Amino acid sequence: MAAERAAKVGTTTALLVLAGAALAAYGLDQLSKFLVVSNLTEGEVVPVLGSVLQWQFVRNPGAAFSLASGMTWIFTILAATVITFIIWFSRRIRSVAWALVFGLLLGGVLGNLTDRLFREPSFGLGHVIDFISTPWLLPAIYNVADMAIVSSMVLFMILTIRGVGLDGTRETRAPKTDRADASATTALDGDAPSGETTAAGDADGPRAAAVAEA
Repeated sequence: MAAERAAKVGTTTALLVLAGAALAAYGLDQLSKFLVVSNLTEGEVVPVLGSVLQWQFVRNPGAAFSLASGMTWIFTILAATVITFIIWFSRRIRSVAWALVFGLLLGGVLGNLTDRLFREPSFGLGHVIDFISTPWLLPAIYNVADMAIVSSMVLFMILTIRGVGLDGTRETRAPKTDRADASATTALDGDAPSGETTAAGDADGPRAAAVAEA
């Protein structure tokens, strides 16, 4: 109960957490992209931890993890729609965890949308800067914004599976033993079979008559 009360916060606190997570994700994404563009040559591969982690500067016209290239305008519109929805929906959040989910999602989507709007080749069709390569884990190249988006999805699934609501409360289910006891109580409180009622009535009849005669 204490944990649930701690997780349940006011609208202002939730909005501050959401905004902080969004700004952190967005700021780190844009800073890392600036450093990559300033210091790396496109296509260059820089080993960081051997084949485990590498920097590889590419320009991605598609979605996260270099998927669906050639559909830049569609992803630009979708990203703008997601951002609008998060801003509108944020007033319903009362949970720090859910605020973090939407904050990471907002920062990640906004980071890639900034690239699509303001980078070459043109407004709305800009290519996203990707540079993180982990060949042992994923064949695609991604960026900090992609990591924020994926992290928000993972946290979203965890909260959903655990039944945590937007207000920070958690759905609880009665144990099987409690449900069995409730069923038994309901059965006992119900009408008795007609045979038993008749027998009880027949037994009570003579006793009532005897009491009346006395």
